[in-house]
Amino acid sequence: YRGSQSPGSSRAPLWIGIHCVRNSSFTRRLSGGGDAPSAPAAHQQGIAVLEQELAQLKLPDISGDFRIRHVGKVHYEISSLDLRSFHLPYSRISLVPSVGLQVSISNAFAEVDGNWRVKLRDHGSFDLKVENVYIKINLQLGSDASGKPTADTSDCSTRISKVRVHFSGKFGYLRCLPCPQVCQIVVKSVRSELQPYLRTLPVTARIDARAGIDYSLVAPPTATAQSLDVDLKGEFFSLAHRSAVPFAPLPLAFPPDHDRMVYFGASSYFFNTAGRAYHSAGALVFEITDSMIPKGVEFHLNTTTFSAFIPQLERMYPDMLMKLRLSAPSAPFLDIGPEGLSLRPVVDIQAYAILPNSSLAPLFLLTGWELLLPLGQPSQRRSSLRRMRLSLKHSDVGTFQVSYP
Repeated sequence: YRGSQSPGSSRAPLWIGIHCVRNSSFTRRLSGGGDAPSAPAAHQQGIAVLEQELAQLKLPDISGDFRIRHVGKVHYEISSLDLRSFHLPYSRISLVPSVGLQVSISNAFAEVDGNWRVKLRDHGSFDLKVENVYIKINLQLGSDASGKPTADTSDCSTRISKVRVHFSGKFGYLRCLPCPQVCQIVVKSVRSELQPYLRTLPVTARIDARAGIDYSLVAPPTATAQSLDVDLKGEFFSLAHRSAVPFAPLPLAFPPDHDRMVYFGASSYFFNTAGRAYHSAGALVFEITDSMIPKGVEFHLNTTTFSAFIPQLERMYPDMLMKLRLSAPSAPFLDIGPEGLSLRPVVDIQAYAILPNSSLAPLFLLTGWELLLPLGQPSQRRSSLRRMRLSLKHSDVGTFQVSYP
């Protein structure tokens, strides 16, 4: 799938690409910013949600010691902190090669109320306004042994241009209170909040009652100047019994261009593990009856229709409805190559006549086909469709010729 991009912009867009080059099979590439139409809107929506969450954030109490000349060490406590407002007028997420992501916040504004107390029986309240806050944080992205993402701060810098504080009480001592180090708080938050959260993320999902999918990371994310490459496993498995896949995924990579908003890619491994999972679960069995054929279609699933191909059928089972049962004795296998898509399902098609007492009389069994669908324009695909094979495996109504386009 390819998305769109707004033309005529002079800004260099940031493209966050997710694709696989090792043991992975399902891929996507997303725009993380720049000129893609939906990127700024998504960014603004994310910042709005972040500001709302920060407004409800409960700040922890702060305590420590500091020294005052002629007095010595003084213990202080700052409590009942209330973040009354927090605004992020400008923020940016960019890529750092060989590291991961960089989060930059400029011109941030915050208002905090709280109470203070020092050991010398002095206490009061304060109103703190912090303006023109600049924070830059680098996040080192990785993966753990279970394929879950990891993140840690590799660099942090901060700058505050203006601080306004209004105190109540005898606040002479409070002027000496040390200001909390923003980067220390960020590092602590990443390790105490973000890292535990990432460890809770699932790497498998239940598709339905029969199959699930494993989308764990098979390698740490790799950041470049234009993309963030993430290798996902993309493997289907049976919920009843998961076993090792007997074939390995082939390398898959996106085109070198980055001018689209969204890319999706899937290798044959993705589809073949799905076929294997559903086959082992016994789900690749389908039945077709005449009632399933849309109204208005002249074709009917009965012995009268099939007598045009099998003349003896009308004599043996005159004017009776039929049922087709499709089953796969082995899992279907898909190849994606330069020539096109090659699908090799081994499919058994068992035909039955439905007798007046509703019992089934076996008629014939057709088996398998191989299909090659070349890639290209629709007209080219129609003219080049080939290598379809269909054969008669068994017949209870005598021999007949099997033909196909």
